[in-house]
Amino acid sequence: MVQAGRERVRGFPLAAALAAVLLVALVLRTADVLLVVFLSVVLAVYLRALAAGLVTRLGMPPGLALLAAVVISLGLLTGIVIVVVPPVVEQVRELAANLPGYLTTLSQNLNDLLRRTPFLERSVGTIDLPGLVASSLTDVVGLARVAVVPYLKSSLEIIIEGISVLVMGAYLALHPKVYRDGFVALVPPARRPLAERILDDLGVTLRAWVAGQIVAMTLLGLLTTLGLWLLGIPFALAFGTFAGVAAIVPFFGTLFSTVLPALFALTVGGLPKALAVAGLGVAVHLIEANFVSPVVMERQVNLPPVLTIAGVLVMGELLGTIGLLVAVPVLAVVLVLVRHLLLGEVYGDQLTPLHPVVLNRSSSPGAAAPLARDAPAPPAAQASER
Repeated sequence: MVQAGRERVRGFPLAAALAAVLLVALVLRTADVLLVVFLSVVLAVYLRALAAGLVTRLGMPPGLALLAAVVISLGLLTGIVIVVVPPVVEQVRELAANLPGYLTTLSQNLNDLLRRTPFLERSVGTIDLPGLVASSLTDVVGLARVAVVPYLKSSLEIIIEGISVLVMGAYLALHPKVYRDGFVALVPPARRPLAERILDDLGVTLRAWVAGQIVAMTLLGLLTTLGLWLLGIPFALAFGTFAGVAAIVPFFGTLFSTVLPALFALTVGGLPKALAVAGLGVAVHLIEANFVSPVVMERQVNLPPVLTIAGVLVMGELLGTIGLLVAVPVLAVVLVLVRHLLLGEVYGDQLTPLHPVVLNRSSSPGAAAPLARDAPAPPAAQASER
């Protein structure tokens, strides 16, 4: 009997490892479906958060508040499409039509700058920017044919998945307790309190990410557009919209939304204008990250920068462009699971009962939140989640 117990103890890690490998293989195999489900959950979290705000501020019944949240969201989306999209499309078309001339001017300005800096001229030489861009585009197209085309989906698949996200998100937002209780019921009874705490933590974390992302995208788009317009840069609305959309991709979105307008400004205003545009991009991102967002949001998602960049690269490699868009919330979910399951359950760490691990309060916008021991969310938070 003792020998059998020892064999069982020695065999358990192997069984657990095999189960983990099978689970990872299943996740990779069904990544597209899981992504649709995850986007549905994010949509439901957004609708529930907006509805909770209407209930708190206007005293609306929960069902009516959820319907109002859907109507408000559709109205805002329709307004953006009607008001913003047409001029942005027109500016993008005009920019594309004049791109060869802009590239030639940019090449001349860069070469003039190199000639005025002997060290750079000896190190870099002459720049043929139009030829370099043409060569780069050829390489990108060739890479796309090999790596992207096999994974492109038909329009019908995109429509089906988009409708699935909307419908599942609406049902999850309307009756979250049904699916929450069903998920908890699948967990062994002894672990159900842990499952409930994990779901509470995930709900708070995703709500913080959704709120932070909406604030960041809106402010970056507006401030960038206004700043470029004041500097007299053409296509300010197009570049501002790009800056707002690119904010969903950490680091890389910020980099490209700052560099591209600066390079364009070099073609129309020379080096001083380009430096002014680059300074504007840096200032806008600093203002949004350090002053506006902490004031607007009570809590914000705070992830380690290196881990965030690595997560973006991994998700981009696994799921392509859509992986870049969902990298941060997926990483936040993984960290919540690591906190509860690995640190709390496997390692048995005793952690202070504060707020969730990937969140920090506005009172200390630059500091990372300490890890927290599993603790039930406040009653108000649990009620709003359910």
